[in-house]
Amino acid sequence: MLKELVLKNRSYRRFYEEHKIKEEELRDLVDLARLAASGRNAQSLRYILINDSAMREEVFKTLAWAGYLTDWVGPEEGERPAAYIIQLNDEELSKNFFCDDGIAAENILLGAVEKGLGGCILRAFKEKELRAILNLPDRFKIVQVLGLGKPKEKVVITEMKGEDIKYWRDEQGVHYVPKRRLEDVILKF
Repeated sequence: MLKELVLKNRSYRRFYEEHKIKEEELRDLVDLARLAASGRNAQSLRYILINDSAMREEVFKTLAWAGYLTDWVGPEEGERPAAYIIQLNDEELSKNFFCDDGIAAENILLGAVEKGLGGCILRAFKEKELRAILNLPDRFKIVQVLGLGKPKEKVVITEMKGEDIKYWRDEQGVHYVPKRRLEDVILKF
């Protein structure tokens, strides 16, 4: 059921790094992105697949994790993503990718959950360094990085208290994500 997949699709930031993700699995996930809706059907998004350990380490160094967890610099060795899918926009095809990036990323992450994996969309990265690592031609803009792996953490959805949107972790490392109530997001005029 789709709702079950959506509920399991959380922003996981700690993984069983030793759980390998094969290139074919990454290709299957990008295929789900490829089949997504595209504004004007421009289909300007492109992807780089990374599951090689040396390259994963280089990409990891460019990323920033969990802004609200100010005392946490990110997953430690052994808990880092087993793979990355880097989403790019081919600026020669279209400078405006509308909301295609989010639709495609959601398809990838839902597909990952269906495979028993999880992921996190990262938009906080050192662009210059990441471009150099990837040896990217100028025509490609890095949109986001999706870190993927077998989740090593529990993520719990909780009801938002007041207007506090910040996620947090308890002493056992359980990650809590406050969500607004359905009644609060449906407006009547």
